[in-house]
Amino acid sequence: MTRTDENLVGALLDRRYRVDGLLARGGMSSVYRGLDTRLDRPVAIKIMDSRFADDRSFVERFEREARSAAKLHHPHVVAVHDQGFDGTPGSEQRRAFLVMELVDGGTLRDLLEGRGALTLPQVLTVAEDVLSALGAAHAAGLVHRDVKPENVLIGRGGQAGSGVVKVGDFGLVRAVAATANTTGSVILGTVAYLSPEQVTDGSASERGDVYSAGILLYEMLTGHVPYTADTPISVAYRHVNDDVPAPSAARSDLPPALDDLVLRATRRDADARPADATAFLEQLRAIRGELGIQRTAVPIPAPQHPPQQPAQSPAPQLPPPEQAGSPEASPPESDAERTVPVMQAVTAPTSDGPTGTQALPRSAATASGAASEPPGDGPPRDEPAAPRRRGGWLALWLVAALLLVGGVGAGGWWLLSGRYVDVPDISGLDRQQAAQALRNVDLTPTFEQERHNTVPSGTGIRTDPPAGAQAEQGDRVTVMLSLGKPVVPDIQPGTSVEQAQQAIERARLTPTRDENADQYSTDVEQGAVLSVSPQPGTQANIGTNVAIVVSKGPEPLPVPSVVGRSRDEAFTTLQNAGFEPYDAGEEFSTEVAGGHVVRTDPADGETVDEGTRIGVYVSDAVDVPDVQGRPLPDARQLLSDAGLTVAGDEGDEGDAGGLGGDRFVLVVGQSPDPGKRVEPGTEITLSTLP
Repeated sequence: MTRTDENLVGALLDRRYRVDGLLARGGMSSVYRGLDTRLDRPVAIKIMDSRFADDRSFVERFEREARSAAKLHHPHVVAVHDQGFDGTPGSEQRRAFLVMELVDGGTLRDLLEGRGALTLPQVLTVAEDVLSALGAAHAAGLVHRDVKPENVLIGRGGQAGSGVVKVGDFGLVRAVAATANTTGSVILGTVAYLSPEQVTDGSASERGDVYSAGILLYEMLTGHVPYTADTPISVAYRHVNDDVPAPSAARSDLPPALDDLVLRATRRDADARPADATAFLEQLRAIRGELGIQRTAVPIPAPQHPPQQPAQSPAPQLPPPEQAGSPEASPPESDAERTVPVMQAVTAPTSDGPTGTQALPRSAATASGAASEPPGDGPPRDEPAAPRRRGGWLALWLVAALLLVGGVGAGGWWLLSGRYVDVPDISGLDRQQAAQALRNVDLTPTFEQERHNTVPSGTGIRTDPPAGAQAEQGDRVTVMLSLGKPVVPDIQPGTSVEQAQQAIERARLTPTRDENADQYSTDVEQGAVLSVSPQPGTQANIGTNVAIVVSKGPEPLPVPSVVGRSRDEAFTTLQNAGFEPYDAGEEFSTEVAGGHVVRTDPADGETVDEGTRIGVYVSDAVDVPDVQGRPLPDARQLLSDAGLTVAGDEGDEGDAGGLGGDRFVLVVGQSPDPGKRVEPGTEITLSTLP
């Protein structure tokens, strides 16, 4: 670098990357707009704090994760161009840096702060792009670990002014974790989006990213995260011990299918979530198709909190271990990337919004969650208390005894029956009415959905535990809401049979196949679905058979009869019928004149596919010409021209015993007779005079 102070603007990293202006600043790194002077292209440069640069484990992990992220080539992933280190090893000014694609726009956090909850088309469009990026990362073996609005960038470059959604910071939290979290006693991540397993044991997997993406989906739908509290520890505790509420509790116009999707993605049991982002994406796209919601333009946000240029002062130092958690510790500088080193104090958020990447003690987040009150300002322990009179003590004992008796009675009532309530009957109630009925008796509702033949959509079917059963106050009661009667899914012609069967089964209908019902089609290729019956959109009872009609391809055509026609006529007829004729050879036939068609292969009347090659066999028969009354030499010539031979003609013309001789010898008879159809080369016997 060309400068030694904290203001890096104007510095040249690795003699190539010029640092131009600050974009975002945090406790772990700062992001600058820059220029690749070698390729003359704008870039974003993430510069890690100097305290990481000489840590061997961080350096190795940083390089490995940067290389892995650079292998991700996806339209919704921020491209990583380069990584490196600048400065002398051991120097306070040595820093690791990452060179990335510059996304000209803002973050999803900016969009949420500027607009609040997004429209359903916007939510599904952004979520689809984010899950697509995460799915590509999961397929490459990368886990993001810190999915949050600050890491979702929306920049220019889309069609019709729409923003392009890109996910960044793959692997960087993981690289820091290799340095900061060697004992497993510290949670590293953004507390509002942490999965329960990240809090309890630090494990990060594809399902952890799915959980964070589910929280992100909840926030886009409602405008806020599901959990807020005075301290990050309290938020982490709720991730571990509470189920994420349905978004419709905060936004009543949401369709039940989106509630169900969010709840599936944020199950506390990781195995109950979609296996990875690709599986989550498939479920989201299926719901978007069922709801008929099309992709839409994503607004390009303006940054809500433009970063201030850093002052020219020494870098903030990491507090020593004995100062961790002290009141003097400072919170991160920007919500854009609020990254807290492991030993830095954790501070309470200053608003209802989520905090940035945090380092939290795991034991505190997984404890009971009850905060004990600090001791009062009583006298010192070695200071003797004032003597009390005997009467005062007696009164206190009497009060205590009465309280104890009353407490035992009340406690017994509470333990035996007082804490139990009857589960109300919610059948026939809508979602809000069912939820209120349960809350009225201090039960917590959760919702699931299923198809039902008679209960209208959105209406309660039953509860688990069932109505009339006893449940402890505060227990969760699952309300099963009706999705109404199944509807035959919209299966388009050309869909594969397997995909059609899966769609029908998801609708709780029964797919059936009858090969005898398959039909020919010139529009749908053979083996693909031609239609279903009943038609798509038809309501049916659960389990109703839906017949899948499969295309047999174009209908076979009969080969037209061209026997007896000339070769050229036959070719024209076959071509007009949609076939490809070719010369198959010659055959003798007493029935067909020479040069005319004897037969075809396939034979006439057979049905074959359009475009089939048809072999045409032509007759080589010769009709014996009439040479009677002609001079012998003329007769010989006529027969030879017809491809026939003259019997005994191999002798010398001058031989008196042969057929040669005088031109005035006349032919008076021939065998075979004139007009008879014979094979080429047949001998013709002539009778002459004299």
